[in-house]
Amino acid sequence: MKLLKFKISTLALAGVLLISTKTFAQEGSVALKQDKKITRLLEVKQQMDKDENASNRYKIQIYSGKRAEAEKVQKEYNQKFDKWNSTLVYETPNYKIWVGSFRTRLEADRALLEIKESFSNGFIFKPKKTI
Repeated sequence: MKLLKFKISTLALAGVLLISTKTFAQEGSVALKQDKKITRLLEVKQQMDKDENASNRYKIQIYSGKRAEAEKVQKEYNQKFDKWNSTLVYETPNYKIWVGSFRTRLEADRALLEIKESFSNGFIFKPKKTI
């Protein structure tokens, strides 16, 4: 009985070793052929994603009022935050400070949580489309 168990165990061990050497011995290479237009398309998409002036992006407004105060607030913002660019915008009759260019509302909400610690009047909006 012991001899039979020993033979079965040895045979099972030999089988496992044989299978494991075959599975680790697999090698190969992959050659990827793609149209050159795909690379160009990806570059165009990256440029579109970087476009901060896209009208379908969310922004955060942290100030609206007189020009001198707007410049002061923008300078203060730029000293505290460097993650998101700030822009001084004139919309009659006020100067406004807009921050960031967020693709999703969730991204804008996360940024607003950080910004509101220093600029409590901040809010999220989507600029009107300009023709």
